[in-house]
Amino acid sequence: MNESFMKERPVLPLILSMSIPMVVSMLVNSLYNIVDSFFVAQISEDAMTALSLVYPIQNFINAVGIGFGIGINAVIAFYLGAGEKEKADMAATQGMVFTIVHGVVLTVGSIAVMPVFLRMFTSSETVIGLGLRYSTVAFCFTLAVVTGVAFEKIFQAEGRMKVSMISMMCGCVANIILDPVLIFGLGPFPEMGIEGAALATGLGQTLSLVIYLVIYFVRPLRVRIDRRYLVPERSMTGRLYSIGIPATLNLALPSVMISALNAILAGYSQVYILVLGIYYKLQTFLYLPANGFVQGMRPLVGYNYGAGEHRRVDQIYKIVLAMSGLIMLFGTLICLLIPGQLMGLFTHTPETIHAGTTALRIISTGFLVSAVSVTSSGALEGLGKGTPSLIISLCRYIVVIIPAAFLLSRIFGPEGVWNAFWVTEIISAVIAFFVYRKSVRIE
Repeated sequence: MNESFMKERPVLPLILSMSIPMVVSMLVNSLYNIVDSFFVAQISEDAMTALSLVYPIQNFINAVGIGFGIGINAVIAFYLGAGEKEKADMAATQGMVFTIVHGVVLTVGSIAVMPVFLRMFTSSETVIGLGLRYSTVAFCFTLAVVTGVAFEKIFQAEGRMKVSMISMMCGCVANIILDPVLIFGLGPFPEMGIEGAALATGLGQTLSLVIYLVIYFVRPLRVRIDRRYLVPERSMTGRLYSIGIPATLNLALPSVMISALNAILAGYSQVYILVLGIYYKLQTFLYLPANGFVQGMRPLVGYNYGAGEHRRVDQIYKIVLAMSGLIMLFGTLICLLIPGQLMGLFTHTPETIHAGTTALRIISTGFLVSAVSVTSSGALEGLGKGTPSLIISLCRYIVVIIPAAFLLSRIFGPEGVWNAFWVTEIISAVIAFFVYRKSVRIE
């Protein structure tokens, strides 16, 4: 396959061809997130709260898988752009070896930490029990999750975005179908409750991995996993982790933020923890499609940067920024117009719907400006500049929002936490603009 189309094809059609398959698959993925939570909410409000409390650890597992996958993606794309095919093969092979190691360690660690983690945020034995039942099943599929993500990033590095779309969509659709079947025991299947939701998720993720493996062997990539490169090579390991660690931290930071905000909100009522959990399910419907454009952008900027096409890198960045902004504008309008209906998908309790309506209207005012941070951070990862990208994410998820939420909650109560979101997005967007411009010198 000739990847030169990445630096020869007109920029807008190129971005659309790379991004639209990912946007479609991300929309399906976000639909899965919402449908999955909808079915869990039918079990009980306690089950939904348990899911909210487990989310930070789930997000951390995904962060490690996706973050290190971004490192694999960026290194492969750079070497393909520079015409060094053997180095690209080495990056794919050693990246996969490290991914498997990560998966085993995460499986053991995440299951072991959950009892203590859940008790940090609730004293309800019912919620803790539901959380443990869900997480134990879900975390058994960790190796399949991270390995599937690694294959996804290898395919994307070569521009095979339709394969990623097919794999992710099949996994998500299987998930959506299996949720009610396994939760409520439809047909010959037993009623499994919250464990059924976890099993449906794991089976869907495993299906995605199987599809990648089948296509990898049936329709081989130019980049190959080769046994000659199984033994880690110091410079390649350093390159993979120099991008993968900051990218992982970028994605793991929301886990820290959500845990911190849960701790603040727990001082008022468990209702607000539930509202925050529901918000994070809903916001995937915006940020995942926006991330689809970012995923389409990463191999393009990496390839063109490796090929010395710096002006083209700048064009790609600006177009993706505009597209992300349009998605965020749409989300803002929806949250301002029908927040009560959105909250009503997950709860029928008037108190929770009222609190959630207020939260969505306040938080959504920061959506549009967040496009600057999201696009800048993703572009820097694609260019192999992990540390500047991490600086942007630290501002969004730790440095600004946690102190702001703490201080504003002391003045305005729980609503202060919601206001901290838009305050943070404005400050982070300004920082992101200057960090990106300083890090990327356009010649």
